[in-house]
Parts: sequence; structure tokens; C-alpha cells
Amino acid sequence: MSQVKKSGQAKGGLIINVTICSALVGMAVSTMSTNAQAQTQLPAVEVKADAESYKARETVTATKTDTALRDIPQSITVVTKKQIDDQAAQSLAEALLYVPGVGFAQGEGNRETPIFRGVSTTGDFFVDGIRDDVQYYRDLYNIERVEVFKGPNAMIFGRGATGGLINRVTKTPQQSVIRDASVTLGSNSNRRATVDINQPISENLSFRINGMYEDSDSYRDGVNIKRKGINPTLLMRIAPKTNVTLGYEHFEDDRIADRGITSFNGAPVSVDPSAFFGNAAGSPTWTKLDAFTALIEHTFDNGVELRNRTRWADQDKFYQNVFASSVASGNTAASTFSVGAYNNMTTRRNFFNQTDAIFKFNTGEVKHTFLVGTEFGEQETTNFRQTGTFAGSTTATLGNPMNTTPVTYSQSGTDANSRTKAKIAAIYFQDQIELTKQLQLIAGLRYDKFEVDFRNNRNGATTRSDDGLVSPRVGIVFKPIAPLSLYANYSIAYQPRAGEQLGSLAASDADLKPEKFKNYELGAKWDVTDKLAATAALYRLERSNMRVLLDPNNPNSAVLTDGQRTDGFELGLTGYITNQWSVSGGYAYTDATFTKAISATVQAGARVAMVPKNTFSLWNRYDFSERVGAGLGAIHRTKSFAANEQTPSTPNVILPAYTRFDAAMFVKIDKNWRAQLNVENLFDKEYFINAHSNTNITPGSPRAFRVTLNGSF
Repeated sequence: MSQVKKSGQAKGGLIINVTICSALVGMAVSTMSTNAQAQTQLPAVEVKADAESYKARETVTATKTDTALRDIPQSITVVTKKQIDDQAAQSLAEALLYVPGVGFAQGEGNRETPIFRGVSTTGDFFVDGIRDDVQYYRDLYNIERVEVFKGPNAMIFGRGATGGLINRVTKTPQQSVIRDASVTLGSNSNRRATVDINQPISENLSFRINGMYEDSDSYRDGVNIKRKGINPTLLMRIAPKTNVTLGYEHFEDDRIADRGITSFNGAPVSVDPSAFFGNAAGSPTWTKLDAFTALIEHTFDNGVELRNRTRWADQDKFYQNVFASSVASGNTAASTFSVGAYNNMTTRRNFFNQTDAIFKFNTGEVKHTFLVGTEFGEQETTNFRQTGTFAGSTTATLGNPMNTTPVTYSQSGTDANSRTKAKIAAIYFQDQIELTKQLQLIAGLRYDKFEVDFRNNRNGATTRSDDGLVSPRVGIVFKPIAPLSLYANYSIAYQPRAGEQLGSLAASDADLKPEKFKNYELGAKWDVTDKLAATAALYRLERSNMRVLLDPNNPNSAVLTDGQRTDGFELGLTGYITNQWSVSGGYAYTDATFTKAISATVQAGARVAMVPKNTFSLWNRYDFSERVGAGLGAIHRTKSFAANEQTPSTPNVILPAYTRFDAAMFVKIDKNWRAQLNVENLFDKEYFINAHSNTNITPGSPRAFRVTLNGSF
């Protein structure tokens, strides 16, 4: 097994540019803003969500200003820490199960692959508003809440962010003492522990540390997970109007790569959900991540706010798959299928710096909240792949799907051995305009300079791309009554050819226009009560500049076409129906189709894979008393295709519709101790949760239990 290890760091020139830009913004700050309310002291750093509620009230991330959710003309779902804890969620996929309009594919390379409005992605992840573009399964041990932004978001977040994105908001030091710990035991030897300690050292200094450790097996044969993480954070108030927050995270994830089962005649094969296809022992995958963050916040005497955020992340990722590589010959125990093998080593170094200045001023009776910002970044990636050669049989049977034939790994003629360096420089402007108490406008524009240098280490060939991306966003909010917001928005986002995970850049693609996404959206947000919010969104997402290869044997035959459209409708409900009854969930109708042929096998009218037309989810918690409560959740997904694949001999594989129920019981033992029981798949339903292809389909878990003991000291 060959591994590649290469260090990298941000270059001096980039740091100098960041410093210069920050200084220029600071100079502008001191001179531009007038008519603003003076502030004498920065407020304490607090998360903008009710810690004991499913309903969030505000977000800073969507507009980079502190804005109420109902004043943002965009579909946004926030999963609070309370909801994460109640559902005993341990991963992003689990945390977002009840978010309407969001699904997950299997994720080749053993990484998260969410699907927003018919568009799948492996790169649109953010932490505290900074890009987290690395390949791993993210944990929730240090997370205060998860924000899901639907539709293109390039004006704020830059390239990508086409169908939507996920932003994790981390726990920060507070001016209160926190001593929380939890232990979870469950089915399939699920063993997990977390700790959260916050200590105010003085009125100007606070320290917080979050940690976790997990050692668990799986309902899948031979699959196990070991992961650990630690995240210390320090908040310093170095002046009455200046805060500095410093953080570091070390995270490791070591598991077995699981590509699921294969199919026959357009349906998953009939096997026990535990059956591993390939070789579990020969399929290790691991991730090591180190990340440093720094946040500087300052409020000038004239009320102007300045924020500078930096994140540097270093990731090493290795994965190896011995997996089903063909459909089965039949659906009996004696039926055979082919087994393939490969491994891949990726290193990624990320450096990003953002500087934002916020000005509040009036023009007559019109109020403005004006944002100007810059972002600079550098990403360096190495990728080394090898193909497996079997010393014997390359097949297995459905009755015995494990293949333990020895495998050796070496580079084939097409395996990647590359280095990619991307440089990002951006400037953006946004104005939130309050014309009246009932009518608000938001308009913004972002320009990204995105440069990619790609080197094929196999032959020394180099390829370069250079994109200038202009991403506008405009929205309007009308409030006929105070609790109700009606909105409309229009936005554009781009995905450069080497933009997602920076995996490769072919010479034939370097000069092609980036993929383009246009989103048209109408919606409503209604605070039914102070503790209950309802949302609705009607949208159309158009995807163009899709690459189509006219001749599969000629990579230079590629052309661009307007290839995909998603029409959809989403409903959401979050918060308290009564003082005892909490809910979170919604309904989504998603019609994602290809409007023109994108290959010889994917024609116009074909539905996009892994996108059910109808999904429904609703999580409920009811507290019978101060000490005892119960939870019940339902998830329904109509049928979907496993992949965008179709040949005369291999029809599209359909993942059947299913309905799954989850349940929970909550007991408050005393003022310091709480216990809960969570049951996944209460009625032991057989179903298929996701797929990567027609030969890699993941069965859903049988009924499973988790018992968690939470302590506060």
C-alpha cells in the first residue's frame, strides 16, 4: 500500500496581500460611516439560538450581519443543539434527516455527499462561515448548531454553493461555567463519550474545550468506526470594543470503507442488510485533520463593525475499497458478481482569510446595513491513486459476498498522481435596505478570481485555468403583518471546472466556462407564535454549461449544454406547538430532470439520481412532566434512482419508497443527570438509504438502540 505525504503552507505573498487588504478595509472603516449609533463595548459572544428550543431566531452567516431569519429572503433551516441532542445525532447525515429538501448520497471516497435541490456536492461545507473543503465525515461534538442554506449562495460563500450548503457553527467560550459530559452505549457495540467544559477566567478571558471519543461497530459485517477529537478555544477581550477568539481542532477518523451491495435487474439484490460485499478487512479508510482558527472583532467609535476571520486546515486522507464492481448475474445465493479494488491517498492544505466591515447609516428615512468584504485563500492538494490486482478469483456470490483473495496495488495507466494548487481572491458588497417597517430589500454582488494550477506528476504535464466569477443576489421581503414575511429572490452561482474537491483538471476542460446555476424563489416565513415558525418556498433552479462528451473516445469533443432543471416546493415547521410539544420537519416536492441529453445513456427528461419526488419528515418531542418526555419521528421518501446510468443491458436501479419511524424516551434524574433512550427504525423496516451507483447501494439499519447518560456539574 503506497501512501503519499506532502506538507504545504500558505505562501508569504498571500499573507502579505491579506494584511494589506485588511489594512485598507480598516482605513475605509475609519472614514466611511456616518450617522451610525456609537457603541461603547462589544456584546458578549453568544449563539443566536435558544439552547432549549428547536427554533433558531437569527443567523450571522447568511448575510454576514446579525439578521433575523424571517428577514432573509432565502430558504434556511437551522438544526439547533437541542434537536441534535434529542435525536442523539452523531453525524451530519443523522442531524439533517428531518430537514426538508436535503438528502445524502453514499459518497465515493467515504465522505459526505449531500444533495440540495437535485444537485449533489462534496465541497460545499463551511464551519463558522469559512470553507471546510476537505474529505471526511464531520462530527458534531463541538457544534452548537447546523445551518442549511438552500439554493445558490455564491454571493456570500464564493464558488460552488450551487444547490445549497451546510455551515456548522462551533461552540465558543462563554461568560458562564459549563461542565457537561455524556456517555452513549447502543446496538452494534456503539460506544461514545463527549465532554464540554467552559471556564471564565476573568471578565475579559474565557476558555472552552470540547472532546470526544468513539469506538463502535456497525450493523454491516466487519465494519467499525474509531474517531476522536479535541477542540480548545480561547476568547480574549483585549479592549472594551475588541474581541479575539483563537481555536485549534485535532480530529481523527478511522473506519472500514463500506460501498454497500449490488443490484440485479433494476433492483437491489435480496440479501441480509448485514452482508458486506467485497472485503471489509481490506477496505480501511482514515482521516487526520488539524485546523487553526482566529477571529478578530472590533467596533469603532462610530459604530462600524470590523471582523477578520482566518482558518488554516491540514488534512491527510486515505481510503481503500474492495467492493462490488458489477451487477449480479441473478438473485439467488449462487448468483455471482465481480469485485474490484483501488486505493487513494489525498493531502489537502487550506488557508482562508475573510475581512468584513459593516456600516449602518440612513439616507433620509431609509435605513441601510452595508457590508463590504474580501476573501483570500489558497488550497493545495495532492492525489495518488492505485488499482488493485487480485492474485486469484475476482468474483463472489450473493450467498458468500466476501472475497478474501490477496490484492496488490500499483498505478494503472489512468490512475491519478497529481498536484493541484488553487488561489482565491474575492471582493463582495451587500446592502440590506429597510425602506419601511414592512418592506426590505437586499442586494449584493461578489467577484471571485479563481486560479488553478494542475500538474500531472506521471508525465510532468501542467494545466492552468483562470476564472473570473461574478455572482449577484437580489431579494425583497414584504411584511403585511409583523410575524409574516413574504419574499422573492434571484441568485447566480458558478462551479469552476476544478472547483469541487480540486480532484483533476483535464487540458480539454481548462478553457470551458464554469457551470452556471440560476435560482428563482418565492417564499413565506411565519412566526406562528414566538416559539413556532412555519416556512414555505417555491423555486426553480436551472443548471447550464454542463459538460457533454460527444465522443467517449475523444476528450476534446466536449461541448456545453443547458442540462438540468429542478422545480420544487418546500414546507417547514419548527419550534413549540405547546409548552410541552416540540416539532421539527417538513415536506419537499423535488422534480429534478435533465432538460437535454448529457450522455449517450442519459437523455432529455431523465430524472436525476438519488432525488425522490416527495419527502416528508416530522420529529416530535412531548414532555409529560418536568422529568419525563418522549419522542417520535417519521421519515418518508418516495422511490428514486440509484444512479444516472442506463444501458440496454443494465436498466436503472430503483431504490424503493419507504417510511421509517424513530422514537425516544427522556428522563431527568435530578438537576445534574439526564438519561435518554433513542430507537432508530422502530418497526425494523427493510429499506435502502442511499447509493453511489447501480453496484454500490447502502441498506438501511435494522432496529437499533442508543442509551445516553448526560451529566452537568
